[in-house]
Amino acid sequence: MPIVKLRSADGLRIVSEGVNDRTPPNISDAEARPLSKLLLGVLCGAGAAFGWAAGFVGALHGINAGLRPEDITLHRYIWLAPILVYFVFRQGLSRPGGMSWPRGLALTFFAGPLLSLFSYYGFLAVPLGHGAVIQPSAAAVGGLLLTALFLSEPLPRTRIVGAAAIVAGLVVFAGESATTIGTSGILGDLSFVMAGLCWAAFGLLLSLWRVDPLRAAAIVSVLSTLIYLPVHAVLFGYEPMIAAGIQENLLQGLVQTIFAGPGGVFLFTRAVVLLGPGRAAVFPALVPLFTMTIGFFLLGVVPTMAQLAGLLIVLIGFAFVLRR
Repeated sequence: MPIVKLRSADGLRIVSEGVNDRTPPNISDAEARPLSKLLLGVLCGAGAAFGWAAGFVGALHGINAGLRPEDITLHRYIWLAPILVYFVFRQGLSRPGGMSWPRGLALTFFAGPLLSLFSYYGFLAVPLGHGAVIQPSAAAVGGLLLTALFLSEPLPRTRIVGAAAIVAGLVVFAGESATTIGTSGILGDLSFVMAGLCWAAFGLLLSLWRVDPLRAAAIVSVLSTLIYLPVHAVLFGYEPMIAAGIQENLLQGLVQTIFAGPGGVFLFTRAVVLLGPGRAAVFPALVPLFTMTIGFFLLGVVPTMAQLAGLLIVLIGFAFVLRR
């Protein structure tokens, strides 16, 4: 008969198959570790997607409360910058985060206030569902194209089909904007497209320069604050932020900084470490679904049939893009 080996607390026991052994085997640390690692990775990845989705919903809530996109952009960076400034400049002012100023500024250009302004301005013209789907979709398609052009990554047929499906889903959203909103709706959708392309360019630079995402998030947060804080004070002022009240400003600080900002980056980075980049790449595809769900329950935003159809097509596209 075959021999079955079970590890118990006492050591290695040999049990013949078919013997009625009523002593349940103990699961060793080595056996339990992969399961706990998988669970933790899934929780981190889903938490990152939930945080990014909460950032979209929080931004719309802030705009409805009277805040401007410029104000919400300020909230995204200023809260953690005083804490991170030591870590960014501990090697001296000449090398923020251990890299040159041109590289630090390039990362900040694509992942800093410009990206946030594109993202939040779109909500002035189009509904929540548009931003929830268009921005991650544009980031995915833009990332495929940029890595193929600059990193010579192959584009297998499944990814091409997936990218085409994502674009088809975006066309559905553009059609709704054109027929129900007009020119301003198209511009709002294009604003989300630009935000997604900025994120794709940011990801490309991380790959080209081999920059850890957490370090990049800290650099972007600090440099964005140093650049944008005086610009906001001079050009926009603080009247709408004061009028919105302490509670709304604290809410934006929590959501945009912890959930949508470095907090989301940290959770996603942990998911990559625990699950690998292939599995972790699935989680950003959950952002549209999470955003629409949160928006429905917290803000009462009901997606239209066109938005649901576009979302379904985009999710099918994501499924093809993520295939190896």
